[in-house]
Amino acid sequence: MKKSILLATVIACLAFFNVKAQTVNGTKLSDIRSDYIEIRAITSTFSDNLWIALYFGQKVEYLDDAYIKGADGKKLAFNSAIDCVNKMKNYGYELFQAYSEQNGKDMGRSVYILKRK
Repeated sequence: MKKSILLATVIACLAFFNVKAQTVNGTKLSDIRSDYIEIRAITSTFSDNLWIALYFGQKVEYLDDAYIKGADGKKLAFNSAIDCVNKMKNYGYELFQAYSEQNGKDMGRSVYILKRK
């Protein structure tokens, strides 16, 4: 019993050791201290990927600067915008408001405003 607990602890420590932080424009999600943030789901034209643009008041010259990226610098794909809202709960945010903005003649895009708890 003691050996299995020790083994499980060692495996858990090694798993968490390799976890890398997600970033937006070079800022770790855990380091964002803004009271409000905005997330928008951006779909890929040529694939089924869904990326999240996150705005917390940072200077954004290109849309690519607003994407949530992994430690490797590549954009992280999400299942949905709500998937990101749920992930941001781990960083101390909760859904404050959601609305849709016109993104073309017949298309709309959901925008989510999150508030720090």
